[in-house]
Parts: sequence; structure tokens; C-alpha cells
Amino acid sequence: MSLRWSWQRFAGLGVDGVYDMLALRARVFILEQGPYLDPDGADRVAWHLLGRDEAGAMGAYLRVVDPGIKFDEPSIGRVVVGPALRGQGAGHDLMREGVARCLQVWPARAIRISAQAHLQRFYRQHGFETVTPEFIEDQIPHVQMLRSSP
Repeated sequence: MSLRWSWQRFAGLGVDGVYDMLALRARVFILEQGPYLDPDGADRVAWHLLGRDEAGAMGAYLRVVDPGIKFDEPSIGRVVVGPALRGQGAGHDLMREGVARCLQVWPARAIRISAQAHLQRFYRQHGFETVTPEFIEDQIPHVQMLRSSP
């Protein structure tokens, strides 16, 4: 399945974009993985990558928080693919698109991610290397991973 990508700052998402983004994140991060505070204040200082199918339904999403907010580097987070698209390569498409957009905005910068520990192999396929021991974030084991600057 091919997704149409849009890359916008928070103010440019519009009410439908914000609603769709939060609904997909809540479905996966809250209902599937357990409760935590998803709207963390970083959405307003981030780029948002939305992937919609031919019918306009959002199926994939990630955000990129500006350097200096969470980490020194730009940081990819809230990476999510809806249940209907899993196993079809949409996660890889999403990450390729997200990394490409980061490199457009910050061409000489490394990219950091706080990844769920069990997804390290997935993120390694996109150039990320583990740089910390495991730690608990939102009751889930995580690691920080870094994609070196080009």
C-alpha cells in the first residue's frame, strides 16, 4: 500500500490533522501499550510526518522534535503504524521518509531516537546504532539510538 506523505509544523496540521494524529497515537500507544501521557508539550516544537492512504485515512505517523528540546540532535519519536498496515513495509517507508525529511531540514546533523528496546534491529536497518544501556520509559524498556551525521 502506498501512502501520501505530508510534513508540517504543528500549526500547519489543522484540526483534522491534529485529531487524526492524536487518534492514531492513542490507539497504539495508549490502548495497545498502556497508559501514559502522550501529549507531552513537544508537539508544538516539532515537525509532523503524516502518512495517509488513498481514502485519506491516516495509517502512519512520526514526529521530529527540534534540536535542543529533548536532545542536542533532532529526535524522531512517536513512530507509529496502524494495525491495518503492519507487516506491509509501511514502518520502513515511514522511517525512510522521516530520515530523508530530517536530512533536508538539518543536512549535517545526527538524528537521535529513544527506541523501544525490542525494535533495535528495525532501527538499525535505518542507520541507527544503540548508544545507551536499556532504561525504562513509560514502563517499557528503551534505548537511545543515534544515526550519525552524513
